[in-house]
Amino acid sequence: MIRYITHILCPAMLCISLSGCEFEDEYNVSPRRNFESLWKIIDENYCFFEYKSVDWDSIHAQYSQEIEEQMSDYDLFRRMSEMLDELQDGHVNLQSSNMGVSSYDGWLRGYPSNFNTDVLRNTYWSRSQNYNDIIKHNRIVDNQIGYIYYGSFKESILEKDLDNIFSTFSYCRGIIIDVRDNGGGSITNSDRLASRFLSEKTLCGYIRHKTGKGHDDFSDPYPIYLSPSHANLWLRPVIVITNRRCYSATNNFVSKMKVLPNVTILGGRTGGGSGFPFTSELPNGWSIRFSTSPILDVDKQHTEFGIDPDIEVELTDEDIKENKDTLIEEAIRILLN
Repeated sequence: MIRYITHILCPAMLCISLSGCEFEDEYNVSPRRNFESLWKIIDENYCFFEYKSVDWDSIHAQYSQEIEEQMSDYDLFRRMSEMLDELQDGHVNLQSSNMGVSSYDGWLRGYPSNFNTDVLRNTYWSRSQNYNDIIKHNRIVDNQIGYIYYGSFKESILEKDLDNIFSTFSYCRGIIIDVRDNGGGSITNSDRLASRFLSEKTLCGYIRHKTGKGHDDFSDPYPIYLSPSHANLWLRPVIVITNRRCYSATNNFVSKMKVLPNVTILGGRTGGGSGFPFTSELPNGWSIRFSTSPILDVDKQHTEFGIDPDIEVELTDEDIKENKDTLIEEAIRILLN
């Protein structure tokens, strides 16, 4: 099992607290009661049991044997975090004011980073911009290509700022949207950018909602549409560059962009994280976040484990030594041709 504990919350989509949760003094609630409460909350609300073939009853039987009435908060937190790892879901987080936050990171292991910020700063980002700018943008290749790097959808950008960016690209032949290492954030922010690349209301996916406590109790898929922005639109060629750290709202952004006819996805498989997360509380006050509503692509397929690019490209050591980004250079070659 793969787990890490941090005191910093991972970026992800909007969290909504479920009502009706009990709260009691952290030191007056038994480990058994907290364990059973956690297991039940997940059992009745988590959305990927069937898709991931998770036998939650067997997992209960396994981990229940390790719960002791005199165990420390630390050991209880660790055991319950390990049980949650069985869901293979980066949106599942157990949080305590004393222990921090546990999160599954197995979805990230074993994939190349395909990303080097030093190369981007030296070669592709505008010299006039700061490292912490929300969106890095520049005209490259003799002003023929517009380049945008959006590093986190937690950070909002105004429509007027996007207007200014796209105005500077008005004579470019194509645009590169680089969202590598963007771990997610707000779908509102990702949709604000995506809405610049379509000319009419477009079906971009579906969402299903829980209708009961059973593992397969869901509504029919409800369509998700994206409407074009009322400001500057870009309908010429676009290449979106991805890597495995494109997670949650960024995974959703890539899924929507992939529908558009003028867009090509280039790079590596995204990280996934397609379940819309909610938050609840355990009797001792610890919080648990988990995926409750699966978001599907336009073909009604899950993207929980990631989205494959149209063109797979990996960053090479040779290019890094020359301050070149293999993925950006390939995107440039495609756009110019």
